[in-house]
Amino acid sequence: MRLDKFLKVSRLIKRRTVANEACNAGRVLVNGKEAKAGTTIKIGDIIEIRFGSNITKVEVLDVKEHVKKEEADNMYRYL
Repeated sequence: MRLDKFLKVSRLIKRRTVANEACNAGRVLVNGKEAKAGTTIKIGDIIEIRFGSNITKVEVLDVKEHVKKEEADNMYRYL
């Protein structure tokens, strides 16, 4: 699954366009490397998102195309 789509489906970022912009601005790292929106995400990857001075670091636990709002937080684990 593409990185921008994962961020939207997992609800780490509300909209895919915002996720895309964050990736293009270099604010998203996957396994310690700067990632583009089209980067493929798989189970076990570590995603780090920088929002201003806040850093959110999560591990990918599941990759699904569609999830309900209540189940979205089961796709990742905060580190």
